[in-house]
Amino acid sequence: MIVRQLLTEAGARLAGRQLVSVEANGAGAAADWTDLQSADNYLGYERTLNFASPGGAIHDKPTVYAAPARLALNEWALSGDWAVGKESAVLNEPLGGIASCFHARDLHFVTGPVARGTSVPFRVTIDGHPPGVSRGVDVDDQGNGVLMEQRMYQLIRQPKPVVDRRFEIEFLDSNAEALSFTFG
Repeated sequence: MIVRQLLTEAGARLAGRQLVSVEANGAGAAADWTDLQSADNYLGYERTLNFASPGGAIHDKPTVYAAPARLALNEWALSGDWAVGKESAVLNEPLGGIASCFHARDLHFVTGPVARGTSVPFRVTIDGHPPGVSRGVDVDDQGNGVLMEQRMYQLIRQPKPVVDRRFEIEFLDSNAEALSFTFG
């Protein structure tokens, strides 16, 4: 009752008193547990798993990385000039990227520009092609999007059947900070 009163005082127009069901969609939708074979992964060296760029991660030093042509399920790799820190990886030069092989309906990415008030355009592909119908809410059919703030971005939502996929993101400007992948 208190919530109803507060909403009314705030100017909300309320429908009747019947119960409503709330269903999350987009990045807030429940995970598809039946098809989830990829676990969350952090991109900083302290907690990451399955880093596959040749030579491994160089801690706290700008380094040029390359992504291998093939990734096993749940491996990931950097390409371009990155500094891999304890909790995140920061892109130092434009046109750096991240590749990951995953098995899940959704791929979310916790990322954003390093500096508040700036933006970083990016492009994603799935199996080397624009995502089309497999796009998440934060990209268009061609895989284009813009990092505007530090948050979780939904980049892929693939329709059934869910199969192993190679995801790639290319940042068109520097100063993107990559923190973690989550899957649903």
